[in-house]
Amino acid sequence: MTAPPDIVNLSDKLALFSDHWNPRIVGRYNGNEVRVSRLKGEFLWHSHAGTDELFLVLKGRLTIEFRDGVRTLGPGEFLVVPKGVEHRPVAPEEVELLVMDREGEPNTGGEPASELTRARLETL
Repeated sequence: MTAPPDIVNLSDKLALFSDHWNPRIVGRYNGNEVRVSRLKGEFLWHSHAGTDELFLVLKGRLTIEFRDGVRTLGPGEFLVVPKGVEHRPVAPEEVELLVMDREGEPNTGGEPASELTRARLETL
């Protein structure tokens, strides 16, 4: 008999780190990763050519800029950025975020590497 899966407490996982723009993997399913991150400031413009990206705000307010508009999300709200759509997350104050992305997908998509690129993510 197999034991039931573990429960993941997102607050507990977020309490394990304090740096910004460095997502951690907290779960995996169907070739995707569930990631948590702390954001503050401006990220870079980027896109993910082969996969959609889901942003779910847990705490704070997150603005996602698009070339043709802006969306602002509060706690409990999510937005799916379709594959290939250029976007830039901006967090004037700290945001706690859950992101669902394809397994192994760098946080900056296919853009040239920058100081914000995290090609390999830590698993908590």
